[in-house]
Amino acid sequence: MKQFLVTIVLFFSLVGCKSTKDIFDGKATKSMEAKKIIQNHYTVKNSFSTLYIRANAKYKDEKQSMSFTAEIKMEKDKQILVSIRFVGITMAKALITPTEVKYYEKSGNNYFEGDYSTLSNWLGTDLDFYKIQNLLVGQAIDDLCKQSYTSTIEDKMYKLQETAATENQKAYFFESSKFVLKKQLIEQPQKNRSLTVTYPNHQEYNEAILPLIVLIEAVQANNKNTILLNYNTITFNESLSFPYSVPGNYDRIYIEN
Repeated sequence: MKQFLVTIVLFFSLVGCKSTKDIFDGKATKSMEAKKIIQNHYTVKNSFSTLYIRANAKYKDEKQSMSFTAEIKMEKDKQILVSIRFVGITMAKALITPTEVKYYEKSGNNYFEGDYSTLSNWLGTDLDFYKIQNLLVGQAIDDLCKQSYTSTIEDKMYKLQETAATENQKAYFFESSKFVLKKQLIEQPQKNRSLTVTYPNHQEYNEAILPLIVLIEAVQANNKNTILLNYNTITFNESLSFPYSVPGNYDRIYIEN
């Protein structure tokens, strides 16, 4: 249960106000330089100060399958609060900031407080606040302007493949009308690990273009964990509170690097 809750509070979240129009998938047919694709991606609307989301979600691994609801509160570039509920009862809560991650979960009566280096080593992938924030709002997890990429067309989408020879191999897929991100992939071939985040549908609002569905698939060896998120309610730029306090009888978890 602990690994399941940690996976959810760290790798997901993100719909309400009436949408203005749908975003249809543009089919890539002509080659385009990587630099131009990146420039187009960063013109996608993403202008808000706070974001509130309620979502229905399903989790599945080799041993279990369950449904839950989630409430996500985001103060852009500052903090994210995630609450996970089963049958209306809060079972886990996480507060994520640029400097630390805090979470507690009721099933084990325990909590964690630590930095991203600790969690990155434990989960086997590089994390920071901005990568998590980008993942949740449908943007590339990395700053694409800081790396070099090759550009190809695959499955009628523009694909950017990172050229640097590193342990983590990253690829990003974009449709061609708005250049919204349709999929991002992180692979660690030597460790037989991969993380795939797919965004099948998008919606345009006055403040931003956001995914409507997020599918997260984490594979390690022969084990596969899947989280499917469907967004029900979203509001922008409201005054939000971020209450977080660990119950007094909970035990702290320490993770060795």
